[in-house]
Amino acid sequence: MIELLPCALILLLINPPSLASHVNPASFQTTLLYLLLPMADPALDPLHKALQINLDPRFYGTFAEIGAGQEVVRWFFRAGGAAGTVAKSISAYDMTVSDAIYGCSDRYVSRMRLEAMLGLEYELNIRRLSLKRGESTSFFAFADTVAARSFRGATECHGWMGVTFQHLPRAEQSRIVIHVRMLDSEASAQQEALGIVGVNLAYGAFYHHKEPEALLKSLLDCLSVGRIEIDMVEFTGAAFKGVDNRLMSLKLIQLKLSPAAIFGPTGDVLQPSAVFYKKAILVERGAFHPVTRVHQNILDCAAEKFRAQPSVQGKEVVEVFEITTRNLLADQQAVDPKDFLARADLLAAFGLPVLVSDFSEYYRLSAFLSNLTQEPIGVALGVTRLLNLFDESYYTSLAGGILESFGRLFKGDLKLFVYPSKDATTGAITTIENLEVPPTLRKLYDYLSERGSFVHLDNYKPELLGIFPRDVLKSIADGTSDWEKMVPGETITVVKERGLFGYQKPT
Repeated sequence: MIELLPCALILLLINPPSLASHVNPASFQTTLLYLLLPMADPALDPLHKALQINLDPRFYGTFAEIGAGQEVVRWFFRAGGAAGTVAKSISAYDMTVSDAIYGCSDRYVSRMRLEAMLGLEYELNIRRLSLKRGESTSFFAFADTVAARSFRGATECHGWMGVTFQHLPRAEQSRIVIHVRMLDSEASAQQEALGIVGVNLAYGAFYHHKEPEALLKSLLDCLSVGRIEIDMVEFTGAAFKGVDNRLMSLKLIQLKLSPAAIFGPTGDVLQPSAVFYKKAILVERGAFHPVTRVHQNILDCAAEKFRAQPSVQGKEVVEVFEITTRNLLADQQAVDPKDFLARADLLAAFGLPVLVSDFSEYYRLSAFLSNLTQEPIGVALGVTRLLNLFDESYYTSLAGGILESFGRLFKGDLKLFVYPSKDATTGAITTIENLEVPPTLRKLYDYLSERGSFVHLDNYKPELLGIFPRDVLKSIADGTSDWEKMVPGETITVVKERGLFGYQKPT
């Protein structure tokens, strides 16, 4: 009998019975659809999500959208019952009008503009509506400012989107901000994708705020990974106390929402293009488990050589540490959040941004950075890692194999700054000048070396070559103080203060 209920409801939805004059047939159909919602797939489509919000008496607020049309609020009007949710819908397309409402700005597709929109519209709702319905209503303001593909030609198709909301009536505000890149080739498809992401974001804020990871996963409901990329997310406010946005950045990558994410020394999440745009970039890739004096010396030596390059002199340089998800895994089956945060805390002590990526291949890192800047790029690495680049087994997925990988890696003005290594048994020093590569690749190596793709870091400190992270971890585990001689002072302080890597304070 219960199994027949959904079918009966659907029949009533398609052919509503004759109703008294005081009953609105459209409202009757909307109510029936709401009854069917719990029986639908948990990954609800945007129309169902919008309808569920419309029929939920708790949520009431404003939609403010600039660029690409009012693609998010359109779903709420299509679903029916929008009067229960939409207090106001606004689209200030004209720059003069937008400035008059939200304040002057030199960039209209920016986080600053988004936050001005969210702040004003939310405060207006509180001021105008709180007295009348504040006891039972959770107010919100949803906003986006977007540059979609236009008839004038190709531009960066991206936007900022966010929602400020009360998770409970009278609660202090909470906020979610994301940066999206639209990957569809046609404007209409970009607009559609943007609208779906917006509905998913609003739905996630209202119903999944207790589970931020589930919220992130739901952002691409009814969308494929190849249509939208989300390279920055930030949770703040009363509903997200205890949420570490660095872990949320890592989750973006694990969910394939973005190939990379970046955060600053204080743990604040950043948007990659804002960090790297029009700047020369020096990256040190590593596992940093933990950060040793060698890691510090590699970056110091590479920075000295990089800044001395004629193409770099006089330009702003960004130095950044990079950790790949492969480096985070090591011998683990899954990334340990505590281990990840421990490494992040150590790197933050150096005052530099940290890039987290799934770029196992160096040429993917090169492509990512090259899309963000036209200035020179340097990658600092040890000579052992350079040797790994000449392992052809890594490139079986490329049609052009190792030749294609190096073609992609060195496209543009990228150089590898290579730190030497020391054999623990013989004491022999290996550099780019005496590195032994497979005989079949010797001519390729020589060609790349002669064109200046490799820079020897001859300004290194020889006494540091015997330091290895595994020895640091063993010393900490054994309770000796030997490790303190192998790591920078910043690392000592953070390890001791936070008890990282099993460190036990002396009794």
